[in-house]
Amino acid sequence: MDLTYSDEERAFRDEVRAFLRDKLPDALSEKVRRRQELSKDDHERWHAILNERGWLAQNWPRAFGGAEWNAVQRHIFEEEAAAANAPRIVPFGVAMLAPVLQKFGSKAQQDHYLPRILNGDDWWCQGYSEPGAGSDLASLNTRAVRQGDHYIVNGQKTWTTLGQHANRIFCLVRTDPDAKQQEGISFLLIDMDSPGIEMRPIVLLDGSPEVNEIFFNDVRVPFENLVGEENKGWTYAKYLLTHERTNIAGVGFALAGLESVKRMAYAERRNGRALIENPHFAARLAQVEIDLMAMETTNLRIISAAAAGQAPGVESSMLKVKGTIIRQEINDLARRAAGPYALPFPSAALAGDNDPVGPDYGDAVAATYFNNRKLSIYGGSNEIQRGIIAKAKLGGGA
Repeated sequence: MDLTYSDEERAFRDEVRAFLRDKLPDALSEKVRRRQELSKDDHERWHAILNERGWLAQNWPRAFGGAEWNAVQRHIFEEEAAAANAPRIVPFGVAMLAPVLQKFGSKAQQDHYLPRILNGDDWWCQGYSEPGAGSDLASLNTRAVRQGDHYIVNGQKTWTTLGQHANRIFCLVRTDPDAKQQEGISFLLIDMDSPGIEMRPIVLLDGSPEVNEIFFNDVRVPFENLVGEENKGWTYAKYLLTHERTNIAGVGFALAGLESVKRMAYAERRNGRALIENPHFAARLAQVEIDLMAMETTNLRIISAAAAGQAPGVESSMLKVKGTIIRQEINDLARRAAGPYALPFPSAALAGDNDPVGPDYGDAVAATYFNNRKLSIYGGSNEIQRGIIAKAKLGGGA
């Protein structure tokens, strides 16, 4: 979509396009284009390519080894990367934990963990949700009891995305069971190789083990792995979630998805005519494009307001809600455009080890549609976000 860019910004876009053309491996781009499941090696390969150029930690300050891009540069890169079918940067270390460590972590934690995030020594996963504490995260029950210079952690986390690849996990734990729900929580960094940790995969509808449940049984965690102050973890959790919710909007991926749906609509035929000529389908397509144009502008405004290093406020909840609705609508339009080719979604199609039936864009349309129902749930469900927006902007209470 056309926005007005300065000469400097247009030059930056050209630089990004040249980088993607020269450095993005064709095989990796093809897997993303066909919505096939990416391996750990695939993700790490792309992270290493970006890090070599200095573009992995795009929003980090230069003092921590980041690119310190402004909002427009980040927007341009996301849009161009999505259009080129580049993998999305795995956010847990680079975009979620790192801002917390940079703002609240100790100097020792910053010096140790931040370089390891950049060079790929650590793959982080997120230990927030529990079986009884998802959207109501403050009701979590995983306990950490101080014993000398260690915490002893017991409990369970669930829906841990890509936890099967991780060697470390950042966790919210309850350190004061007698305090009010949000006041007795701490933020711990835990080595996944610690004795007493068990991980079990959760196989999704499309056959992929993308998420996991993790059990902690008397896991010893050094006291120096506490981030910030004890019982102040809810403050750090909210700071992290604002970054997560902004990232979830996925403007670049929505733009790429919209262009893919348009190509499908021109290629697919209904009653002898291109699907794009169907008035009902064309109207839905036009509406989602209008919504996406508005969200793209809003996304730039919100991120620009946070460019000074402060976490976005309630606006990130607004962006999360609208962004996920738009992406799910695009997924639904893709499923409808593919028609009967969208019916099967075996795990073999995601892995790329079978011959496609019909056009290759039908391989994983249904799997993507069902998998992305999660967008409006994780990172704080859209229902919860609407409540936050109402309280903050409409005077709905404290």
